[in-house]
Amino acid sequence: MEKDRHSLSEVYGTVHPDKKKGVRRVLAFLGPAYLVSVGYMDPGNWATDIAGGSAFGYKLIWVLLMSNLIAILLQSLCTRLGIVSGLDLAQASKRNYPDWVNFPLWILAEIAIAACDLAEIIGMAIGLNLVFGLPVIWGVCISAFDTVLFLFLLHRGIRVMEAFIISLVAIIGFSFLVEMLIVSPDYGQVAKGFIPSNLTGNALYIAIGIIGATVMPHNLYLHSSLVQTRKIEQSVQGKKKAIKMNLLDTVLALNMAFLVNAAILILAAAAFYSRGFFHIAELNDASVLLEKIFGKAAPLFFGIALIAAGQSSTVTGTLAGQIVMEGHINLRIQPWLRRLITRVVAIVPAILAIVFFGGDALGQLLVLSQVILSLQLGFAVIPLIHFTSSKKMMGELVAKVWVRILAWLCVAIILYLNIELIHQEIVGWLHSGAISPNVVYYFMAPFLAACAFLLFYIFIHPLVPHREKTKVYLPHGIAETFVAAAAHPNKHIGIAIDFSGKDQNIISNALKQGGHKAKYTFIHVVESAVARYLSANANDHETILDKENLSKYGELLTNEGFHTEARLGFGSPSSEIARIIKDENIDLLVMGAHGHKGIKDLIFGSTAEKVRHRIRIPILIVK
Repeated sequence: MEKDRHSLSEVYGTVHPDKKKGVRRVLAFLGPAYLVSVGYMDPGNWATDIAGGSAFGYKLIWVLLMSNLIAILLQSLCTRLGIVSGLDLAQASKRNYPDWVNFPLWILAEIAIAACDLAEIIGMAIGLNLVFGLPVIWGVCISAFDTVLFLFLLHRGIRVMEAFIISLVAIIGFSFLVEMLIVSPDYGQVAKGFIPSNLTGNALYIAIGIIGATVMPHNLYLHSSLVQTRKIEQSVQGKKKAIKMNLLDTVLALNMAFLVNAAILILAAAAFYSRGFFHIAELNDASVLLEKIFGKAAPLFFGIALIAAGQSSTVTGTLAGQIVMEGHINLRIQPWLRRLITRVVAIVPAILAIVFFGGDALGQLLVLSQVILSLQLGFAVIPLIHFTSSKKMMGELVAKVWVRILAWLCVAIILYLNIELIHQEIVGWLHSGAISPNVVYYFMAPFLAACAFLLFYIFIHPLVPHREKTKVYLPHGIAETFVAAAAHPNKHIGIAIDFSGKDQNIISNALKQGGHKAKYTFIHVVESAVARYLSANANDHETILDKENLSKYGELLTNEGFHTEARLGFGSPSSEIARIIKDENIDLLVMGAHGHKGIKDLIFGSTAEKVRHRIRIPILIVK
């Protein structure tokens, strides 16, 4: 069991990074950061980049560079947390903060993910309009069906998903390379744009938007989970090597995202600013002007890149949604339902905006989505820095002092600029009459005050001594002790358990069917986000604990004179249980009833009924 604890799975399933050398070893680690990087080039980023380039030419490129450096620092802290502690950011928050804090943290994370999804829907709809001439409202509706694509990728595994995302990133990069060749920017002025300049008035506003749209909160959760997909040596040296390799992965991927964002800003500067179009912020307006200035090829490539950016960001946003739900509140639902809920929450405001205000309102929705992201960012970054600064959690691999200082400085900058962004947006709404003062005073103000209190609490809580939590924070329980009892022997009995508190009854009934002469195989299926993508290669925190629980059951029965073994499945419980039964030649299955029906079956799944239709041996369901 200790050997199992000292291994983590890498994403390709058959490739062990420590057994590779040179370039092949590096390639074995590449992947997680590319899934994360698409969040840094979604349509929300496009809107701020185009606004900055059209209004100020090349002068704000340095803001993009600064945002990218901040993102690299924070994402590297995420990889450190996942590699060293074996926990993602949501799981670490659940272990270190009270339950009453984790629930609003989950709600805020879900709102941020829905806001990202809103930006992706709008981008895809505009992209479909540019490429195929499809009305925007139909593009919004069609985007709902990308659930099918996500489920296909989910079934194929993380390697296929990474290849799909990297392909889309390549399409985005190629499209903007063509755009750059078409518009022919002034590269001398591009170089001057890397020199920091004074930010005042609208330049400050747009710079705030660029930073707020660059550092995505859901990416912090996502990256801390994805790095656990690589199998590494669980020694201090092994973890150090993994941290370095994932830092390389992060630097390469996020710099690619930076180049894409810089290309968008440069495109806007060369196409619009240099021709006197200083106030282009709508993606539709940008595409129309591109066609007028450079012909039909420019908006075509612009639309293709928009579709690729929207689709890739949507996939990774869904993964982040599963991680925050399982981590913060220990709730696991079917992946397709998880995806559908997020998409519907994002689609409804997009459709309402088009129906009541027309397609021009989509640009305002993009800005609003970035404001929502800005509000949530501190709630993810502050816990991240606390955890990676904790000697208790990180041991020898705690973040260095200078890294912590830089991280807190970044937090201060982000919070100040994001608060300023929110303030300017609210003031703008009030002055334009877009929102009633009563809504601000009686709804928005109390909400913002509650958020400020929560932000202060998550900052101060780790600094104050408090009693350590002892609960196990997983979507199920832990192994329990039980009393062995046996009668009526059979040959080979499978015992499906879920650590739900009913295992003693299930095991006792199984032993009555076989006695001491039978062989017993404990079966448990890990359903975590990592397990669903990596299958048998998963070895995240939940998988490690489940192995320990199965081992405990085996030891208890062995001490009573029974012959036992354990099999762990990954992903779908019904299909994995059926597969194990076939592989092990089990002739009787004993399992517990799930205890719910009706709509709960739709949400959580009905394992017993599905298993019954997949196997041809007797099944004993214990209530």
